Amino acid sequence: KLYKMISIVDYCMGNLASIRSMLKHLGVESKIASDPQSIVQSQGFILPGVGAYDNGMRNLSERGLLESLNTAVMIEGKPVLGICLGMQLLTRSSEEGTLEGLGWIDASTLKFDFSNTENRLRVPHMGWNEIKPVKESRLLQDLPEDPRYYFVHSYHVVCDSKKDELTHTEYGFHFTSAVEKNNIYGVQFHPEKSHRFGMQLFKRFIEL
Repeated sequence: KLYKMISIVDYCMGNLASIRSMLKHLGVESKIASDPQSIVQSQGFILPGVGAYDNGMRNLSERGLLESLNTAVMIEGKPVLGICLGMQLLTRSSEEGTLEGLGWIDASTLKFDFSNTENRLRVPHMGWNEIKPVKESRLLQDLPEDPRYYFVHSYHVVCDSKKDELTHTEYGFHFTSAVEKNNIYGVQFHPEKSHRFGMQLFKRFIEL
């Protein structure tokens, strides 16, 4: 049994139940963290997210979670995995809103724009797509061949440094579909909706 006290951060912006169910299947104890004390007691965090950027940052602030999360991740070095909107909140800012993001990754979040291309793809990018690792990472060890994940998003992350890019995905162009910087990880896709591929990724994160 993999025993870690992993917190799924609850700021009213994510599908907590499906993540917790997948962790339980892996034999991992997790808890829903919606207050600063819960953050302090945790060994690692999953920051899920569905919805708008500003709403996400506002909810984290109103619940008093920003200071405890910043301390846990940036000072104490506890691992965090941002999912979908949760990955975008790791950046400094987003074209979707006006509020500052967490700024844990030197990056910005931009809207998909195909207006100047011949192939005007639909936005949001929705459905199954492949990821291509661009550097080695313990998070991606032993993934099944041709890993595919479920995406639903209209915005994508652009890193200042290629060193922080973990995987790319093709949707009109190569965009960054996962990031890694020290103890900070983010995935644009939904591992909790991605069956065995998502299960393996969660397992690796827990083992970090």
